Amino acid sequence: MSSERSPSTRVASPASADNAAYIEEMYQRWKASPADVGESWQMFFQGFELGQRCPESEGASLQSKVASLIYGYRDQGHRIARVDPLGDGPAHHPQLALEQFGLGQQDLDTMFDTGHLVGPPRATLREILAILTETYCGAVGAEYLHIQDVRQRRWLQAQMEPARNRPGYERQRRLEILKLLIDAEMLETFIGRNYIGQKRFSLEGAETLIPAVHALVELCPALGIEEVVIGMAHRGRLNVLANILDKSYATIFGEFEDNVIPEQYGGGGDVKYHKGFSSDHVSQGGHAVHLSLTANPSHLEAVDPVVEGRARAKQRRRGDTVERRRVLPLLIHGDAAFAGQGLVAETLNLSSLPGYRTGGTVHIIVNNQIGFTTSPDEARSTVYCTDVAKMIEAPIFHVNGDDPEETVFVTELALRFRQEFGKDVVVDMVCYRRHGHNEGDEPAFTQPELYRRIKDHPSVRRLYTDRLLESGDLSREMEARIADALEDELKRALESVKRGQAAPVREAPDTVWTGFHSAYDHAPAETKVSHDALLQVAAALNTVPDGFKLNPKVARQLPGRLEAAREGGEVDWAFAEALAFGTLLLEGTPVRLSGQDSARGTFSHRHAVWQDMESQREHVPANSVAPGQAHLCVYNSMLSEAAVLGFDYGYSLVEPQMLILWEAQFGDFSNGAQVIIDQFIISAVAKWKRYSGLVMLLPHGYEGQGPEHSNAYLERYLMAGAEENIQVCNLTTPAQYFHMLRRQVRRPFRRPLVLMAPKSLLRHKRCVSPAVELERGRFWEILDDPREGAEQAERLIFCSGKLYYDLLEGLEQRERPTATALVRIEQLYPFHAALMADLVARHAAAREVIWAQEEPQNRGAWCHVRPRIERSFPGLALRYVGRPASASPAVGSLRVHREQQKQIVDEALDG
Repeated sequence: MSSERSPSTRVASPASADNAAYIEEMYQRWKASPADVGESWQMFFQGFELGQRCPESEGASLQSKVASLIYGYRDQGHRIARVDPLGDGPAHHPQLALEQFGLGQQDLDTMFDTGHLVGPPRATLREILAILTETYCGAVGAEYLHIQDVRQRRWLQAQMEPARNRPGYERQRRLEILKLLIDAEMLETFIGRNYIGQKRFSLEGAETLIPAVHALVELCPALGIEEVVIGMAHRGRLNVLANILDKSYATIFGEFEDNVIPEQYGGGGDVKYHKGFSSDHVSQGGHAVHLSLTANPSHLEAVDPVVEGRARAKQRRRGDTVERRRVLPLLIHGDAAFAGQGLVAETLNLSSLPGYRTGGTVHIIVNNQIGFTTSPDEARSTVYCTDVAKMIEAPIFHVNGDDPEETVFVTELALRFRQEFGKDVVVDMVCYRRHGHNEGDEPAFTQPELYRRIKDHPSVRRLYTDRLLESGDLSREMEARIADALEDELKRALESVKRGQAAPVREAPDTVWTGFHSAYDHAPAETKVSHDALLQVAAALNTVPDGFKLNPKVARQLPGRLEAAREGGEVDWAFAEALAFGTLLLEGTPVRLSGQDSARGTFSHRHAVWQDMESQREHVPANSVAPGQAHLCVYNSMLSEAAVLGFDYGYSLVEPQMLILWEAQFGDFSNGAQVIIDQFIISAVAKWKRYSGLVMLLPHGYEGQGPEHSNAYLERYLMAGAEENIQVCNLTTPAQYFHMLRRQVRRPFRRPLVLMAPKSLLRHKRCVSPAVELERGRFWEILDDPREGAEQAERLIFCSGKLYYDLLEGLEQRERPTATALVRIEQLYPFHAALMADLVARHAAAREVIWAQEEPQNRGAWCHVRPRIERSFPGLALRYVGRPASASPAVGSLRVHREQQKQIVDEALDG
């Protein structure tokens, strides 16, 4: 949050303002656009400029021009900084010419006050220019004047200007950097030489990433950081695994040899440059930092919010929920993806939101200046790939990847800034990609000139070696010893793999997952609660604190709910959910619910957070059940699906003992998060053996609201169901919902749960459950018809979800209602075959079997349940009743919708 107001609202007058930097900033804005500053400032600067024209004010005028020049270099120096290793860059920029500031060569030896330029209080213009050029126009180009907080700007200046953005490392530190460059380069060339043509997404051209990340990790303990959660795409991933996370060379080579443990993954595993890994790095000072690289598919930036969610959950586990300084999210990006992927902007936007803040992320961009075959002028409309980060006022350091010392320096500076201010910061390491997109690609097809330059360009290792040889810090013999030792180590690792002596490593699971099973089973969980516990929770949920002015519409609901729990009445959907949350909290299980408008509920049904009508004070009733209870955290998310769902999924990877829910405003909104769903939630067990208990609440049901808000695309989840990877439910009663939520955290394994949540059923007069069912019941995957005599019915209709109530009402209007039985499949996947077999035995009288759904035939559950029901009733043809196949999920006319709905009921019951 900015520490000062915008110019249009700041009320300090020029006469009382004693902040010279602020006055200079206002002056530059006034010069650019007088109307952008207040009237008093306009009058002040008009008088100031008038005074400048007087001969006696010539010195003051020149001093002001020098102040403008200092501001100009801080603002635009990056435009001529030497950050591109493949080109010299522009030698000058029109906005930085002396003449632009009203200065000339004749002024170079004139002494001036340096103001708040960090250095001597007075210096010649020539000396001032040298400080500014060395700091802002060398191998580092800094962008930070878009930051409104003066304190942050001054802090950055104090770090950059005395050092001129050049660290001046001692010999030992420089040799350490060289050793890491040798490690990075030789690993790539060794793999390329021994596994010709195999994809590895080489880091060559960007090897400086390794000493930069290594320096960051080494600095962590001194700054109080105990854990780093890393996310990155595939380029350079193997190098990071080996040289940062210490994954053994033999293990990496074994993956090239396709040596795997068949049962290590839940399904087919994944390619080597997508996998995650974790380790404990012991710094040179002897302090351990836990490092975890998050598994990520080829969808580049999809991992960003997952990393943020994991980091926040880890902060909670370490008790770091205020300053959030002990767990660091580190995201390593490509330049084209950072500019092109909207998920980057969504994740940046999470950075300061209450339910998603992680205390700042360090972003390192491996800027290859190309994306596959796409050059920057085709990939973005901005000057830099990093410009999107300016929206959250993150400082940005552009740095030449061929200058490893400067890259290490700004990476450490970025980390210190994050720890100081709790904000995101970006290091844009400008480098190149020596080969094509992968090792089988020919980049000269599309970028012949660029790759002519790259071919003749020496590696960063070679350049840095020459630099150390010239300074006398290194000898040829020393370099050879370092390289020969590494070559021997690589050869020994490869030979052990070839001889079969290096067994694949079975990665140990996080300790938070100790005691959980990997296999899914249908065994019922203990989800009932005592009557006393239910009453205790109900009382807290329906008691208004003294002096709290609750909205009358909400207040009117409370007595009836409380009475229902006391007298064995009936609970509706929202109350059943609140009781599930409350009883879990009472038992010590925390709950996190996040999504658009989740606190109130899209359909004004939840009211998990109350607002005082006068003071706007908030009260969360579920957090007042008992002393020492766990807590309910409800967050209204930003208007995003992908980033928020990714965040909550990442959170669930770290917190198996918490009920974690993401709610879509309408079920079809999950379309915006399809990459997170497909690449992580659906397939993480099969690819990476990563488990999650995340619940996705997707409002679903045909109420005549048109194509967009009817269907949550149930069929997609059912088609993706395999190897018992997810759970897909479409429930009909509040009691079922109550037990399903509790079951999710009471079983000894975890799977994501996709619930087709209701809309009209939230207030349907028949969609209620006796409170006693919460005390005595359990979750049933299949609900048989409870009516007396239904087991003798000759017509058996299977359905799921909301349509059940339409069919029930229609059935009750018929003359022989018990001639038809209604069976609800509440859990569609994994399908409970044993329960179905029991049901078939009870309905031996059935002569006609129907599947009824309100979705079109090519949607909904029809294609999924058809073979399962047909196998259960051999000899009987299963008939489909529902809307015909349609390209659109639903019609747009309410009248047509009602006609279709009636037709479905009539055909199912009479056809």
